[in-house]
Amino acid sequence: MSAPRIHATADVAANAKIGAGASIWHYAQVREDCELGENVIVGRGAYIGNGVHVGANSKIQNYALVYEPAFIEAGVFIGPGVILTNDEFPRAVNPDGSQKSGSDWDATGVTIREGASIGAGSICVAPVEIGAWALVAAGSTVTRKVPAFALVAGVPAKRIRWVGKAGVPLTDEGAGKFLCPKTGAEYFQKDTNTLVEVEQ
Repeated sequence: MSAPRIHATADVAANAKIGAGASIWHYAQVREDCELGENVIVGRGAYIGNGVHVGANSKIQNYALVYEPAFIEAGVFIGPGVILTNDEFPRAVNPDGSQKSGSDWDATGVTIREGASIGAGSICVAPVEIGAWALVAAGSTVTRKVPAFALVAGVPAKRIRWVGKAGVPLTDEGAGKFLCPKTGAEYFQKDTNTLVEVEQ
C-alpha cells in the first residue's frame, strides 16, 4: 500500500491520522485528531473538522464542508459543495448579546453509513443519520433520518425510490420484491422504511 499523498498547499494537522493510499488535494484542510482511512480522497478546498472519522475508500469531493463531530463509514461518497452541519440551533451570540465561544454550545453531528452517497450541493442538517447505501439527490436538504437503500430528494428530502448497492433505482417486482437492473441483486421491502438485500 502506498504512502498518503498530501499536496503542498493542503493544511493537515500534525496529529491527524492519514491512512495508506489516501490523497489530500489542493487547499484542503484536515483538522486536529481526524482519522482518514486507507485510500480516502479529499478534494480541492474541502474542510474536515476536528476529530472527524472517515472510513476507508471514501471520497470527499471539492469544497465539501464536513464539520465535527461527523462520522463517516467506509465507501461513502460526498459530492462537491456538500455541507454536513453541526449546530442544531445556531446563534452567533448569547441571549445577553455576548459573542458565543466554543464552550457555549454542544456540537451535534451527521452520521453517514457504509456505501451511502450524498449528491452535489446537498445539506445534511445535524443531528441526522444517512443509512447504508442510501442516495441523497443533488441539491437536497436532509433534516431527518434516511433509511438504508433509500433514494431521497428535495427540500426537505423525502424518499422517492429505493436504490441498490450499484446506486441505480430498483425495479418494483410486486409483493415487496425489488430487483437491481444493473446487477440482478434482489431486495425485499419489510415495511415502509425498511429494505433489505436478499441473501443469494
